[in-house]
Formats: sequence, structure tokens, C-alpha cells
Amino acid sequence: MIPTNERLDQGLIVSVQAPQGSPMRDPQVIAAMAEASLRCGAVGVRLESPEHIGAVRRRCPDALIIGLWKCTFPDSSVYITSGWREIQAVWSAGADVIALDATQRHRPEGQRLEALIQRCRSELRAPLMADVDSVANGIRAAELGCDWVGTTLYGYTEVTADKSPPALALLPELRKELKTSVRLICEGGIASPTAARSALDAGADNVVVGTAITGVDLQVQAYCREMGG
Repeated sequence: MIPTNERLDQGLIVSVQAPQGSPMRDPQVIAAMAEASLRCGAVGVRLESPEHIGAVRRRCPDALIIGLWKCTFPDSSVYITSGWREIQAVWSAGADVIALDATQRHRPEGQRLEALIQRCRSELRAPLMADVDSVANGIRAAELGCDWVGTTLYGYTEVTADKSPPALALLPELRKELKTSVRLICEGGIASPTAARSALDAGADNVVVGTAITGVDLQVQAYCREMGG
């Protein structure tokens, strides 16, 4: 069950993920980091892969879980919960909200975003978080039926490759254009508590932080590069 707006508003969501090949990419390690985040005040966690979603659900049965599944395909650059198979797997694993790429890019096997959202809502009745890269795509995703809109893909799509997250500039316009019932999430590039506060002040209902909190691999690499190690 998704907590009330009063419980969620202004809250931190921690993205607990680890790259392929990392020793951190172990279901029990992910579950431990998720539990630590929740114990310390996070209102929810964002998790990648059915295996990790299931591990956290078992360890933290009452946790709010935003779930996704990253899969790559030769015919599309869309990789975040790109099709019906991935949507079903994330939902079955125990996610409360399904996050999916809601940009206008071509999807694998010609699947269409509109059809996926409609099917998800009618067959699963699952809340959806749209990962977008622009104001226009955020508005479109909400109109199609997504309950949450996140700036996750700003700076990570072909048309925003020259941009750098966080997408603070998108937030005021998105908040103005979206219905109040649509939860606006700032995700991507939030590297400090001050930046998270700035995102809330710019109109976000929640902030997702990943690398700065749980990205051990990337954080160590960054320190080593800067120090010349």
C-alpha cells in the first residue's frame, strides 16, 4: 500500500542499485542498504530488477518500493522497464509503483507507451512512475495515466545529451502544468542535502537520491580519479 500524501510529501526516496559486476549487486546487500535507508528516515526505495525487489520486500514487508527493470535491446535505446514482460515481472516481484521510460523514443519490438500504460492500468491496476527527460514528456505521461512523474532521464536521452542533471529548471513548469494529484519527483544528479532541498523548493514533491548515498562503486571511482589514484 502506498503511504498517504502527508507521509510522503517532502520525503526522501533512496535508489538502492549497484552496477553489473559489482560485489554490491547482491540481493542481500541491496536489501540491507534498503533497510538502513528506511530506518534512517527514507519514505521509500527505488529498486532495479525483480530479484532485488523481491529481496527487499521479504526483508522490509511494509516498505514503499518503486520498482524497475533495466534491460538492453538491439533495436531501442529504451532500457527502463521497456515492455510488458518487464512491467509484469516488476509488479509480480512486489513493487508498489512501477517506474518506466516514458520518453517518446522507439521502444523494443515496436511496443507503444500508450498501450503499455493502458494495459497496466486495466489489467494490473498498478500505479506508474514516468521517467522522463522533458516537460512535454512529463505532461504527456500524466495525460496517459501515469500517477508519478520523475525527471530521471534528463541528460540521459539523445535529445538531452548536452544537459546535465539535476533537472531543477524543469520542476517549476512541471508543477505548474501537472494536476496536483500527480506526484512530481526530482531524480538524477542530486549529490547533496542542499541540492535535495533546492529540488523541493523548486516544486518537487519528493527527491530520489542514488549514487550519492548507495553508489559505493561510482563514489570510490570518483574519489580515486580526483586524487590521481
